[in-house]
Amino acid sequence: MSRSRLVFLFALALVASLSYGLTRSAHAEPGDAALRDYFQAETTALTNQPIASVTSLEEWKIKRPGYHDLLKEMLGLQPWPEKTDLQVTTTGTLEKEGVVVEKIHFQSRPGLYVTGNLYRPAESKGRLPAILYVCGHGRVVEDGVSLGNKTYYQHHGAWFARHGFVCLMIDTLQLGEIQGLHHGTHNLDMWWWINRGYTPAGVEAWNCVRAIDLLQARDDVDGEQIGVTGRSGGGAYSWYIAALDDRIKAAVPVAGITDLQNHIVDDCINGHCDCMFWVNGPRFDFSLLPSLVAPRALMIANTDSDPIFPLDGVTRTFFAARKIYNLYGAEKNLGYCIVSGGHADTQPLRVPAFHWLSNHLKGDSPLIEDAATPLFERRELKVFAELPADQINTKIQETFVPIASPAEVPASEAAWKSESAALRKTLLEKSFNGWPTTDAAPKLTKVASGKIGETAVTTFDLETQPGVTLPLVMIENDSDSATLQFADEAQWTAIEELTVALEAGEQPKSDAAKQLLTLPGRQFLLVQRGVGPTQWSQDQKLDRHIRRRFLQLGQTVDGMRVWDARRAIQACGQLAPGKLTISAAGVDAGVAVYAAIFEPSVAQIEATHLPTDHRQGPIFLHVRRFMNMPEAVALAAETAAIEVDAESAEAVAYAQAVSKQLKWPAEQITVKK
Repeated sequence: MSRSRLVFLFALALVASLSYGLTRSAHAEPGDAALRDYFQAETTALTNQPIASVTSLEEWKIKRPGYHDLLKEMLGLQPWPEKTDLQVTTTGTLEKEGVVVEKIHFQSRPGLYVTGNLYRPAESKGRLPAILYVCGHGRVVEDGVSLGNKTYYQHHGAWFARHGFVCLMIDTLQLGEIQGLHHGTHNLDMWWWINRGYTPAGVEAWNCVRAIDLLQARDDVDGEQIGVTGRSGGGAYSWYIAALDDRIKAAVPVAGITDLQNHIVDDCINGHCDCMFWVNGPRFDFSLLPSLVAPRALMIANTDSDPIFPLDGVTRTFFAARKIYNLYGAEKNLGYCIVSGGHADTQPLRVPAFHWLSNHLKGDSPLIEDAATPLFERRELKVFAELPADQINTKIQETFVPIASPAEVPASEAAWKSESAALRKTLLEKSFNGWPTTDAAPKLTKVASGKIGETAVTTFDLETQPGVTLPLVMIENDSDSATLQFADEAQWTAIEELTVALEAGEQPKSDAAKQLLTLPGRQFLLVQRGVGPTQWSQDQKLDRHIRRRFLQLGQTVDGMRVWDARRAIQACGQLAPGKLTISAAGVDAGVAVYAAIFEPSVAQIEATHLPTDHRQGPIFLHVRRFMNMPEAVALAAETAAIEVDAESAEAVAYAQAVSKQLKWPAEQITVKK
């Protein structure tokens, strides 16, 4: 590539970045500057991870298998699923202008149906190279019936068949003839997907793996010459399958990738559904994907004005991947194609993809003289006359990722110690990998102190991590006991009034603020992340996208609140050494339980409405793959007495059984009548 061309590309990238940033700022929520700074700092720390520090091919080859396994885990494919009988079925064939289309369906798992159209030349000799075409979000519904997005992109399949390829085009989970879900966290509040480590990107990737199995089993396919391409959502799935499966020899993902900087800081995540994303427990940037494809043939294709895959992020991803290709000495196998335009399936994008795949799978460089044009009426390409009754597509999120069975009561103290240590380690590695790594005491700054009547009130700023400072309030009527609570928005309003009254030397006026002054003993109130001064948008749609940003940083809001609770517990120990009780309800009670697992100074937890299952919260990455709330209660009960209301009895039943087996004190776990 010439120097002038590089300068031109970077100029375009800069313009795209500036214009996108201006658009973003114009719609920024009031008071969200600190949150944006937090996202920027966290994103910067993860830029091009884990490949940024790789210095040699030998080092990369040693690390690559581990990263490959982590990619499987991020897609819900670890352990690798069993490959069951595909049950390939052809429901009809079409032929036109030298192109034959087989209307097929197969089961990537029993009951998980994949509908597709297989395009091939009407006349051919020997085995042909094959293309797996994965479709983007092209919804095709006629008279209330989904025809599948394979019909939207049919012109690609027809072109490949006319030029000597077998091309299998498969429908996606949500936009196929059987319509599943891509939008669990995007707009359906199915946050429990995260607890399971589930993403529909994993289903799409697995369907692609099995589609390659199908192609390799055909007599007319050269199983050693298989490529993949697709645009938008199909571009993303092209990335995942090319990184996962070395049987892909050449790939052209079109408009399907950009980096964390674009997604998290520049708001691109808002324009994408869940099928585009992995569950980012290891905290990787998307440049890992093309690096895992190396040294195989890969062309990154995009436009210069795509609002959801901006040029600057695509360019950064290309150069990050080129570092790994350079280590292999395989620079010629990495291509970068930028054409003008927005987010659309255009002829200028198709021609380079056709040429790249022909070159790397057939060994020729043909002159592309004909356009990709559809041959059939969309309804003709429909596979099912009637949808199968045994399909699980519409509920695959419930079973795709295996979850842990209920724990058995340990046979001995030694068995429990081993099990509990393993669970703590797994939590830190899989669910809380996004926590800061520090042994330093939390930074606590006194803001104001005084008395209102006979009650002493002191307010602090508690820095739980760089860029996150939360109010911590200490209310003292006596020092006989110390209790930590998590303040909600209503309590924050009362705390604000209390602070004003303290500064003015007056009594507060509202009942809520007055009630705070009557709390017995020494009370600490932590104003949680996302509450009060750190509150972000109250618009439901924007709130979802903020929470999704945390996910792509390898965090969850609840997981970081556990971290904040830990730091508050440590701060309480500085201010009031001795026994500490945490009093919390609902999801906050679950947060308290997990904080106590890692903070043995907590003497007691008073919990009401404690969730029995993580499906009700708290939301932590992957947690249901290895444990559930009952095991968490048992872990916390090793050092903290647990007292719950009658409604929460089921949540502590396992802990009670463990307590009885291991002869813990009778009062260690109690249910109030």
